[in-house]
Amino acid sequence: MSTFLKVLGQSAPAATTLTTLYTVPANVATVCSSLIVCNRGGGSATFRVAIRQAGAAVSNEQYVYYDVPITGNNTFIATIGLSLATTDVVSVYSSSSNLSFSIFGQENS
Repeated sequence: MSTFLKVLGQSAPAATTLTTLYTVPANVATVCSSLIVCNRGGGSATFRVAIRQAGAAVSNEQYVYYDVPITGNNTFIATIGLSLATTDVVSVYSSSSNLSFSIFGQENS
């Protein structure tokens, strides 16, 4: 088995748009070690993060963060330890186009 430590995904999505941050590739298991959300703007915003098992349509039970407030010019950092299987999807949503999302971890194949 090979292990690769890496930046799994980065995105600065449009406001109020559910956006894929990372999809687990075929024949890979992934552990997401940290999630960082950066508010590049001066105003407050909120964000959401959902784990869509096998790429399913988003639903309430998939959210791990929901409407979390983040003040202007601030950063939210989570050491999260998510275990994901092939085709699982990490999706993000923000109330503002000033948020940037980064997810880090390891892929095992």
